[in-house]
Amino acid sequence: MISQTLTLPNGRTLKNRIVKSAMSEALADDHNNPSQGQIDLFRRWSAGGAAMLITGNTPVDRWHLEHAGNFVLDPLSDLDQVARLTEAAKCGGAIVLAQLAHAGRQTPQAVNPMPTSISTEEMDLAGYGTPQQATNADLEAVVEKFSRSAQLAQEAGFDGVQIHGAHGYLLSSALSPRINTRHDQWGGPLENRARLLLSVVRAVRMAVNPEFIVVVKLNSSDFQKGGFSHEESVLVAQMLEAEGVDFIEISGGTFETPTAYQHASQKESTKAREGYFLEYAKAIKAAISIPLMVTGGFRSAEVMNGALERAETDLIGMGRPFIIDPEFPTKLLSGALEMAPAVERGFPPASELPRGAVLNWFCEQLSLLGRMGDTNLELSVEDGHERYLAFIQAATGALLSARTETGLQRPGS
Repeated sequence: MISQTLTLPNGRTLKNRIVKSAMSEALADDHNNPSQGQIDLFRRWSAGGAAMLITGNTPVDRWHLEHAGNFVLDPLSDLDQVARLTEAAKCGGAIVLAQLAHAGRQTPQAVNPMPTSISTEEMDLAGYGTPQQATNADLEAVVEKFSRSAQLAQEAGFDGVQIHGAHGYLLSSALSPRINTRHDQWGGPLENRARLLLSVVRAVRMAVNPEFIVVVKLNSSDFQKGGFSHEESVLVAQMLEAEGVDFIEISGGTFETPTAYQHASQKESTKAREGYFLEYAKAIKAAISIPLMVTGGFRSAEVMNGALERAETDLIGMGRPFIIDPEFPTKLLSGALEMAPAVERGFPPASELPRGAVLNWFCEQLSLLGRMGDTNLELSVEDGHERYLAFIQAATGALLSARTETGLQRPGS
């Protein structure tokens, strides 16, 4: 099943069912353009055999980054360098999408101490600024920025874009009644909370060519009391289909409840270790006719094929295995491997580690793979965690210095 092709609603065909889901590569240079290391890494991933590659967290606004090392698509971007990235990513026959995002209140404080958000609800985590509730004009500007960045992506050679409506970023937080406490046309009932996401999708679809792929990443649930629910996710998926998206990727959680970034040890059941969101996918799959992609936990070809055969998903999204072995899809598709790399199963339970340690260990490995060309799997989880925190600090310092040197000023400052 994973070897079968899939034709999207707009007529584009994927050569198999394996997709490199978005990971925050954080390998951009000090001016938020793709680095040579990032370009080389996407070349390796393309040669590795996956049908589609999705860039990690490509902001539409350089003042609302998820990480100082994000590469940005806006009028200040070096499109020649971006085009080199897309050329490398497509060299092995993969389709490549740019994941367009706006971090909203999840923007690090050092990057922007007063980020634009759907409300003034603050993060329940340290290191984030004081969110400023967006005005109507601010939200209309956000829609325009997504549309503009999609046009730039098309100009730079991307095959499409993924609009990031998950994991607590701006579009995701707008969907959440816990965070979106507005009483205007952007808040309240679900149709109002979905307005920002749907407006972005509509504007992007109108701004690009018909053959340009437009997809959305959506939470199956926020997994927070009072947050965006699974029942609401099903309804929003139907709204997105009506807007003409080519497929929907589902994930779950936010920075405060990082369900999408969990890991499961060998002690836990196979069901817990693989296909985290398959149970939630069933209701969404039954409610829409466009393809669905599920990301989170997949490792064995048997589980992937079973999910596809039972029509629980149409595409298999994976991230961490691409860090450990960039060529694993070809091996999995040929039968040389029965399972993608699953090194996290040997890690201690998350409860025994610092918060975010496993995620940061993988981020450090991804950084090494991009900057040095290879990982260091001998690195302990704790050491990888600490090294990545230091890397974030250094990248943030370099970004701020570059902004000072170029005289880049935050709007309204």
